[in-house]
Amino acid sequence: MSNTEHRPHLYDSRECPVVDGHRLIQHLHARTADVGGIPVNRVMPQRGRRLIGAWCFLDHAGPATFTAGAGGMRVGPHPHTGLQTFTWMLAGELMHRDSLGNAQRIRPGELNLMTAGRGIAHTEESIPESGQLHAAQLWIALPHATRHTPPRFDHYPDLPRWTEQGTDVTLLMGDFQGREAPTHAFSPLVGLDIVSPDATQLTLPTRTDFEYGVLVLEGSLTIERDRFDTNEMAYLGSGLDEITLAMEAGTRALLLGGEPLNEDILIWWNFVGHSKAEIAEAQKEWEAGSDRFGDVPEFDGERIMPPPIPWKVTAN
Repeated sequence: MSNTEHRPHLYDSRECPVVDGHRLIQHLHARTADVGGIPVNRVMPQRGRRLIGAWCFLDHAGPATFTAGAGGMRVGPHPHTGLQTFTWMLAGELMHRDSLGNAQRIRPGELNLMTAGRGIAHTEESIPESGQLHAAQLWIALPHATRHTPPRFDHYPDLPRWTEQGTDVTLLMGDFQGREAPTHAFSPLVGLDIVSPDATQLTLPTRTDFEYGVLVLEGSLTIERDRFDTNEMAYLGSGLDEITLAMEAGTRALLLGGEPLNEDILIWWNFVGHSKAEIAEAQKEWEAGSDRFGDVPEFDGERIMPPPIPWKVTAN
């Protein structure tokens, strides 16, 4: 996925104080963007929230419909560094291709995880006959020690699934209640997809050393006295030992959590880095056609080029 944010983002506060016995939950509202021809609701990063654990970027793409054989998402070759891209498919199908030579179709209920590390390039295209697209696409920042890890791509067609208090739960990342997701992680994280066919109240145990957020993908839910509708996120902070969600019928939500990264993270265009110099060097190499990122020759189209860096770059 390509990020059109044009300014660097820094690590921020995790405070959600309790006042008169009520946690002051942070409300995060999505803004609409266009990615490859599909409208998306961008929840993070924004001024009020840059990180949840190492989760540093979140797009809710769709739900969108298009005529079979025309329209849909088409994102040309673009680079990434210092992150993992995480695509959780809800409806429709996408084709992923990357400069390592991977070509993988992703279907509903499947997950693609691409580790950029030092550098990779990829493309994403809707499957023409699918006629729809609905997905959550996230980035995970790599810790400083592993930011230059070799690039890799992993596809997960099978993930832990179970029924919990009237809801259907899928474990996307990390471990939860004795279950462990197979997804490859570089820092302590958790991700759950929760679907409530009927109205129900769901209480989930949490780790006090994690910070948590809940994004509503469809429907509505209430946490304590606060209501959240589709494309709204609740940021709950850390120090919790459980979270209770009062979910209306037909609600779908993502629960995201992680150990605070406690590192300064910069995001510019499609790069995640730990300094402006790192990001400037990556952009310079992409613009020059360096073999650091490789090519995606199977894609019929031009590479995507970045806007100028908005800070002064000192020559080496």
